[in-house]
Amino acid sequence: MLCALCVAISHMTLDDLNALDEGAAAGAFLRCCGSPVWARQMAAARPFADAAAMSATGDAIWWALDRADWLEAFSAHPRIGAGRAGGAAANWSDDEQRGVADAGDETRRRLAEANREYEARFGYIFIVCATGRTAGEMLALLDGRLRHDADDELQIAAEEQRRITQLRLRKLVEPEPDGLS
Repeated sequence: MLCALCVAISHMTLDDLNALDEGAAAGAFLRCCGSPVWARQMAAARPFADAAAMSATGDAIWWALDRADWLEAFSAHPRIGAGRAGGAAANWSDDEQRGVADAGDETRRRLAEANREYEARFGYIFIVCATGRTAGEMLALLDGRLRHDADDELQIAAEEQRRITQLRLRKLVEPEPDGLS
């Protein structure tokens, strides 16, 4: 469960993050990746000397997690094209999926259908780093990834989650332009 402080903070400096108590830091990291195990390990790994050290630690912890932790992180995301996300990372998810906002009804229908097929096939939602991608690009990726075997697809989804997490770590500790979250 996220602390109220972490939900209210859209970003902070690295010094602020390093100074948080362990529970609040874990809550802040949970905004970046929905695995509580990853978030707790990141909080315990502080202080970070710089953003690059935080990023490298995030990757090392991510790849050391087991399948169950990856699936828990995946489950924190909304389906591509499904509308507003919930939870503390909602604004980030909405911004990341901006490419779906202007999609036509047919593309949205196909995305929803392919998402259901993907989830039935693999047992978790389709994970893609959506930042900067159009709905059509995401649909093409989704269609292509439906052809993978389960082991290969899990690795691809884990890499996409890692990319999302890295973007969010930067958002957490770097100032954002006014009006964006």
